Parts: sequence; C-alpha cells; structure tokens
Amino acid sequence: MQNFSEHEQDLMRVFTCGSVDDGKSTLIGRLLFDSKSIFQEQLQHIEAKDRVGDGELNLALLTDGLKAEREQGITIDVAYKYFSTPKRKFILADTPGHVEYTRNMVTGASLADCAIILIDARQGILEQTRRHSFIAHLLRVPTLIVCVNKMDLIRFSESEFRKIEKEFHRIAADFSFQKTVVIPISALKGDNIVHPSTAMPWFNGQPLLKTLEETEIIRKCACGTRFTVQYVLRPQKTSLHDFRGFAGILRSGTLSVGNTLRVEPSGKEARVSAITYSGKKTEKIFAEDSAIVELDQDIDVSRGDILTQSKDRTEKTTSFKTYLTHLDTQELKLNSAYFLQYGTQRVKAMVKSVEKKLDLATLRFVNSVGGVVSLNDIAEVTVKTAQPILFDTYDTNWATGAGILIHPQTHKTSSALMFTGLVE
Repeated sequence: MQNFSEHEQDLMRVFTCGSVDDGKSTLIGRLLFDSKSIFQEQLQHIEAKDRVGDGELNLALLTDGLKAEREQGITIDVAYKYFSTPKRKFILADTPGHVEYTRNMVTGASLADCAIILIDARQGILEQTRRHSFIAHLLRVPTLIVCVNKMDLIRFSESEFRKIEKEFHRIAADFSFQKTVVIPISALKGDNIVHPSTAMPWFNGQPLLKTLEETEIIRKCACGTRFTVQYVLRPQKTSLHDFRGFAGILRSGTLSVGNTLRVEPSGKEARVSAITYSGKKTEKIFAEDSAIVELDQDIDVSRGDILTQSKDRTEKTTSFKTYLTHLDTQELKLNSAYFLQYGTQRVKAMVKSVEKKLDLATLRFVNSVGGVVSLNDIAEVTVKTAQPILFDTYDTNWATGAGILIHPQTHKTSSALMFTGLVE
C-alpha cells in the first residue's frame, strides 16, 4: 500500500458522475448544506434565487459556477468543493454528465478514491451511466457508491429501486471496484443524504454522508519509488556555487537521505545527499510531496527523468499497449505524430494500431483492427515512442502508468492513456 504524509491520511477524493440532469450538482449542494459546510454569504445568494420543486432551495448553484452553466442548467467544467466533518476531510469533484463533456469527467475521476454515480430513478441505467461506470473501472477507482436519485418522483418505490439495484449489480459484476454500495436518495428533499429517510423505512443501509465517512480509504496501487523531475536548479547568485538540486514530485513510495537512486531512462546511479521539503531540510518524504533532491554525484539529470530506488525493478520500452479514451473532436489518426506527456516528460509518439473498441451495450471490448476512434470512444491500442521511457502499467502504478496524447498542431489533449502492457 502506498505511504502518504500525515496530511494525506484522512483525505478522501470523491467525484460525482452520471447522465445529464441526474442531480449531481444538487446532491453536492445538499451535502454541503445539510452538513453545514457553506458560508452565510453563499446561503444568502441561493436564497435570493428562484426556488425549485416545492419551494426548495436551488442547491445546484453552490457548484455550477460558470455563467454558461447557470444559463443552461447543466455542469460543463469540473467544480471542486472542499468540506470536512469531525471524522474526515473531503474534496468533491462535480463532473459533467453531458456526453460532449466526458473528457472533463475523466479529469475528475483520475485522482479519485471514490466514485458517486447518480441514476435518475425514473429513467434507470442509461448509456452514459454505463460509460462513466466503465471509465471509473478502467481508472481503478476503488470504491463505487451508486445513488438512485429522485426517489420522491416515483413515490419512494422500493420495487423500482430494487430493479435498478439488481441491474446495476449485474452490469458491475466484472468491474474492479473493491466496494460497491447502492443507496436510494432524493437530493432535492435531502432523503438519505446526511440523515436517514423517513420516507424509505424499507432501506436498511446508511445515508450517503455516513457511508463516505466510514468507508475505508483504499489508495490505488502505486508500487515502487518514482520521483518525477520538473526542474534542475542551478542558482547563479548564491554562495553555494556547486549547488545542484532536482525539483519535482514523489509520485509513489518514500525517499530518504542515503538512498541510492537510479535515473531513468539513462540508468546512472547516485546517492541522495539532501532533501528539502517546504523550504526546510528533511530526512524523508512521502508520496505526493513536492521536494528538492540533491545527489552526491554530478550526473546527468534533466526535466522529464524519473528517479527510482536502485533496488526497484523497472522496464524501459518504445512500444506498449494501452487503454485509450479519446477526448478530441478530431478522430484519432493512426501512424501520425503526437506528443506523449508522461509525468514531466514529453516525447514524440504515434498510435500504430487499434486492436479493440468498447461496446457500450455489452461493456466488452470487441475486435476493431484499424477502426475509427472518435470523441469519447474507449479503445485498446498500441503506441510507439521515439525514445525509450520507463514503463509502468496502470495496475501496478497508477501515478506513472498513465499519460496523455497531445495533438502537435492544436496542442489539445487528444487522448487519455492507461498503460496495460509491453508489446511482445
């Protein structure tokens, strides 16, 4: 299990997803409102707006911050909200439901410890529900909470809820979630959000907030030490004329003074002579800490290199297989130049072939050799890079087993990648 510094221990990252108008923004607004995690000024702002339903506050305004979102009544960007209870701290990401903004949902899901997928009780499981569930599965989000929302609009029917619950469990049987919970809720009315619902006495489970508080935080697998170098520091105006430090982020593992490190992809080794964290010297840093590392030898280290423990077994490659979620309106072009952004490294790359594409009806990958990959498609492809990179699979190290393809002309993010294996 990954080691984290003290400030990371009780922090849960949660994202919401689902189809358009399932009530994601209202759900987060209700969580913040009922847990008393909003400022008085925010409350006065939404109280002054038009009410919804039977005179209920429009709690979606707490997260829909963009002018276009307020005008259209949908979420477009990813809205992050921070709140805490006596038991735990949370970062909530409200991600878009519209199919056009699936790429924004991928962004919100990439760092999450827990996914909340909303289903409109009147409509049941839709294509976008399936797509979001599968993306959360691919991204190895450990915990899934399914909220069947708008139960008040079907008169809190237990039989309708059980139908949706049974169908979702059937769909998710092959998914990788370590914990799956299904809760009937009404975000608008507040049923089963913070307090148990008196309208659904037949539900014996816990409300959403208590589920979030008591669910174990399971971190995604991040084996090995991986320090990604962002800057090489060589101050010109200092009395320490020979100072040379490497600023970056420890993506996984721990790092201590005295450790012998290997520079990838060059393979050169040196010992850690000093570590600076938050402006002070320290003996040890943990995953997700930003720091400056000094080495006892003046070896070649550049931006984009990865420092690993010399005892760690690593692979280098120029050709690998990966799951790809296409995020660009332009179709993916085979054998065309892209940039692969991998940690702090950017190398030239191309997609050599498309082996399979995801069929949303069956949630299975089907053969699609040479097939077209369009916006929001999920495919299994082979990528070739112009120079060797340190290779981790997403399953063994989510922090370094992923990357993005960037279009060389538009500089837009073309695709998100989750590395699966080497090409034999």
